[in-house]
Amino acid sequence: MAEKKVWLITGCDSGMGKAIAETVLEHGDKVIVTARDAANVAALCEQFPTTAFPFELDVTKPDDIRHVVAQAESAAGPIDVLVNNAGHGLLGAVEETSPQEYRPMFEVNFFGLVETTRAVLPGMRQRRRGHIFCTSSSGGYASSPGSALYGASKFAVEGFAEGLAQEIATFGIKVTIIEPGSFRTQFAGSSMRKTKQSIDEYKNTPAAAMLERMAQRDGKQPNDPKRLAKVLMKIVAEPAPPLRLPLGEDSIDRLEKKAADTAAEFRKWRSLALSVAFDVPQ
Repeated sequence: MAEKKVWLITGCDSGMGKAIAETVLEHGDKVIVTARDAANVAALCEQFPTTAFPFELDVTKPDDIRHVVAQAESAAGPIDVLVNNAGHGLLGAVEETSPQEYRPMFEVNFFGLVETTRAVLPGMRQRRRGHIFCTSSSGGYASSPGSALYGASKFAVEGFAEGLAQEIATFGIKVTIIEPGSFRTQFAGSSMRKTKQSIDEYKNTPAAAMLERMAQRDGKQPNDPKRLAKVLMKIVAEPAPPLRLPLGEDSIDRLEKKAADTAAEFRKWRSLALSVAFDVPQ
């Protein structure tokens, strides 16, 4: 029988975070269930009174993160798996988006993820084991008009996680970047934020079309968050898990196309790229 693990999952009040927490608890592992408002996870924790440990956590507050991690490990035991799930989307053209709208998104999607990771690393390093999941998006590998700033926050996650994986592999700690496609959660509905400003000239552009597609997609997304959760449990059991994990046919297709297009572009401009060396004839 596989050894039971202790998971810390951020943003468990809805969507993928809630689905992952439920699935892991059903499996019998312990879960440190976090949300900005503990009342939003009370029902889940009542269902699993001996294995669910609720904590209020705002990932934009580094001191609170460290405090919660210490308390949680005292209550549940050493953290084996961290799922950095907390985050939200933001739709709108770059010119329409104010710093007051995009900076708070970066605080949650990127800086909060970094600080939560930093808080669990000392314990994992000392124990020489652990698995860290960093939630990106298919949009964190292939950005889109209308979500450039959201994509930028997830591109930052990808760069952070890729470098981190190389730093901590020597300590036996694994890192996996989750790159979900469209999952049937509240992400495209009540959880999606839109810019307050609207510029008329963007109305018939790809940026505006993205907003329309997201609205039409809400509630009809092809992928099941509970199945995503089961995949993560399988990945945790892998001795050599992937660095990047696209999830959903839409994600795989989008990422493969981006990788192919990028490789083709590099080939096209290769000779010019190489022309900058000192020993290349002008």
